[in-house]
Amino acid sequence: MNNLKEQILALQSISGNLEPTEQERDHFLEKTKNYTNHFINTLDSSKTFETKKVNAERLSVNNEKRSIEEVLNIYASEVAETGMKPASGGHLGYIPGGGIYASSLADYLADITNEYAGMYFASPGGVTIENHLIDWMKSIFGFPSTSVGNLTSGGSIANLIALTAARDKHRIKNAIIEKSVIYMSPQVHHCIHKALRIIGLEDVQIRYLELDDNSKIIAEDLKDKIQVDKSNGLNPFVVVASAGTTDTGAIDPLEAIGEIAKANNLWYHIDGAYGGFFVLIDKVKNKFKGLEMADSLVIDPHKGLFLPYGLGAVLVKDKQAVYHSNHYVANYMQDAINEDFPVNPADVSPELTKHFRGLRLWLPLLLHGLEPFQACLEEKLLLTTYFREELKKIGFKLGPEPDLSVSYFWYPSTTDENEFNERLIQEIHKDGEIFLSSTLINGKFVIRMAILSFRTKLETIDRAISMIDRIRKEIEFEMNNNHES
Repeated sequence: MNNLKEQILALQSISGNLEPTEQERDHFLEKTKNYTNHFINTLDSSKTFETKKVNAERLSVNNEKRSIEEVLNIYASEVAETGMKPASGGHLGYIPGGGIYASSLADYLADITNEYAGMYFASPGGVTIENHLIDWMKSIFGFPSTSVGNLTSGGSIANLIALTAARDKHRIKNAIIEKSVIYMSPQVHHCIHKALRIIGLEDVQIRYLELDDNSKIIAEDLKDKIQVDKSNGLNPFVVVASAGTTDTGAIDPLEAIGEIAKANNLWYHIDGAYGGFFVLIDKVKNKFKGLEMADSLVIDPHKGLFLPYGLGAVLVKDKQAVYHSNHYVANYMQDAINEDFPVNPADVSPELTKHFRGLRLWLPLLLHGLEPFQACLEEKLLLTTYFREELKKIGFKLGPEPDLSVSYFWYPSTTDENEFNERLIQEIHKDGEIFLSSTLINGKFVIRMAILSFRTKLETIDRAISMIDRIRKEIEFEMNNNHES
């Protein structure tokens, strides 16, 4: 017995290193605080995109102890200073995760207290916070109180939960899969296709709907395709609409699609991951009419509420459809089961073990209130208008008037337009001051702006315009010289 105790104590002297002393904790926090303050304070003067290569060897784990100073130095050099910088207001290329400071405090608290917010029995307070946030979203988007919801890691898992519920509600399995039909826009987010594969619906019939000149679904085309499919003995069961597409930010005619879905007993799913929270802005709220008709809705607080990556949300009206796939009872969990408990997050999601991610939304809302979030969303709408107006002044062509804060543009070069704009985006990436992306619209190569970072301000757009115009002139000068020689 004494020998056993000695072995345990010997190991304890080593394992105890995982619990730093208060002095060591203060040292770690001080160095980390200094680094993060420097990072934030220098964002405006730093590049938004770095083409620098990663030194993979510096990031390798070799079981050697390092000081916090060395670890932060490696992180800064090989992670924060390579690739895109989503924390920067100059990130205008893809729809970013915001990264407001208050959420980092929430994650720190969640990690230290290590709450398990999957079951009410384990963390009544944590689950209550997450359920309150779901109820708050129900009120914003017009969902009934009987709906269920979940705070997910992002739009991919949120869409997966919704489509799984649709599958189970309509009993899409076995031989009926190949006869079942889903209707969607060609611009639907690719995570929809990914979710269908994961949940065993890779072999369903997918009908891409016709779009109008503003990249919105033509509702009449949906109605026509449903009737043709029914007459051919097929089984239409889901239509997917977008409240802000990724490519162009378009909001589909939600109400018209909802009426068609209801008339044909289709599950109506709306992906509002990017655009949904713009419903909080009075000047565009009418564009979301019909959102409340959805059977399921996806929204991403890490987009429209400017939180760090890792917080999406799904709302579903049919609780039993969600429970069918996700609610399981195990013997070892019998102590945690009580009919009087509220909905457990673990019962409406594939996740059992989960981060207490609700705190990263709850804490900022309590610290700041809702007004700054609304002001930030409206600011992005106005900045999009301003960006477009300034681009037009320097000779660029614009895509249609955007519904929200995603738009696209191109330069009408006298040479091959696609080739010129491809070169333009390549040089923009090499420069790195501001980050933009590209996409193809009906075969046309265009440059895309996605304005949703809470740090994107008027001066950011002015810098972007100056950079774009400078690079465009440099390309034209080079091309003219090559032509003359």
